[in-house]
Amino acid sequence: MDERARISSRIAVARVSPRKRLARALGLTLLGATLLLGSLLAATAGAQTPQGDGGVSPMAPGGTTYTPPPIVLKVRCVKGCASRKRLQGGSTARIEGRNLAGVRKVTFHGSAGRRDDRRVAVKPGTSTRRLRVRVPHQALTGPVSVSISRTVTSQRTKAIKVLPAPEPEPNPVLTPVPGPRQPGSPRLETATSRTKLYFAGRGVRFSYRVAHPSAVNVTVDLLRPDGSVAYTWYPGAVQPGQTLSVLWRGTLQGAPAPPGRYSFRLNAASASGARARSSASPSSGRDAFDLLPHIFPIRGRHNYGQSGARFGAGRGGRSHQGHDVFARCGTRLVAARGGRVKAKAYHAAAGNYLVITGSLAGQDYVYMHMTEPSAFDRGDRVLTGQRIGTVGDTGRASGCHLHLELWSGPGWYSGGSPFDPLPSLKDWDSYS
Repeated sequence: MDERARISSRIAVARVSPRKRLARALGLTLLGATLLLGSLLAATAGAQTPQGDGGVSPMAPGGTTYTPPPIVLKVRCVKGCASRKRLQGGSTARIEGRNLAGVRKVTFHGSAGRRDDRRVAVKPGTSTRRLRVRVPHQALTGPVSVSISRTVTSQRTKAIKVLPAPEPEPNPVLTPVPGPRQPGSPRLETATSRTKLYFAGRGVRFSYRVAHPSAVNVTVDLLRPDGSVAYTWYPGAVQPGQTLSVLWRGTLQGAPAPPGRYSFRLNAASASGARARSSASPSSGRDAFDLLPHIFPIRGRHNYGQSGARFGAGRGGRSHQGHDVFARCGTRLVAARGGRVKAKAYHAAAGNYLVITGSLAGQDYVYMHMTEPSAFDRGDRVLTGQRIGTVGDTGRASGCHLHLELWSGPGWYSGGSPFDPLPSLKDWDSYS
């Protein structure tokens, strides 16, 4: 560098203010400190990396804790089994596998899409190799999976055979109860009006009577499928020989209760404190009934037709918006879900049709080609299972059949959309 260049460099350095020189020095110091801190953190993380079966949880990329997915190896029946130790609705299954300690949900996958899946919440246990779960009463043969969270789920097993649950024992007339009873306690009689309750249907009535020298304090429990109390009625003091009842329509806190096998339990106590119950546990089957969300609408022999009967099949430039279920003309037709009639008319293509907005269902149910106009009119309330007409072939129909459409909310030609009803039909058909 010549003399002129050295002089220019010194002048440039001299022009830098003391404040800027201090800032540059501090910047270099902070950079060095940051690099040193990063090295220390990396060394610490390396020291905590688990080796073999160490006590530190493995870390996934990004620093989150890695949860190994559960693995299901076997599903066995251990209690309430059908013949040859086979599973059935209401029995207790033992699931064996690996990484099962944090499982919160067990899903019994049916065979007709997600509509017939039955899910059971379980309390996370401590065993990594096994857990127990009660098989839902409406569970069907199909794969089983378990979940720790929405994102941590096992693979589905091969199809596990599940037999239908035995029907609840009918008890429509007041009869003495076999439940536990302390000396000097009241004698109890109970009755339950039906063994199947369809939501938005007629409801199930539980009747009872007590025998005792004086008034008896009474409560009535509604028991969930797992035996826990879903609701309690408090009639208070009941006079001996007086027949009373409670009615349940299938709702809890204003919403449809989950499907399953429920039961009533009568609890009574005398003035001296001697107690009696109508049943020792829900497994006794006393005053039990099944709560079901729908009933299959055709009450007779039927079939699901060929490919042309399916949702989405071509119809001369348009798509089929429902599914055709074939049955003999005149076969009784009932409301799959109760609700209020939204529309009733005759159409050149649909024939005699009826549209019902399902109670708390968030969807509309459309029935077409009925033999005669339904007796129900627009605005009428319809109960699940009530007769709405008969299968026919009115309108543009090839053979006697029900054309059923399901529309998402807000409903039929009012902002909703039709969707494939076949999975729902097969689900309803499996239990009703």
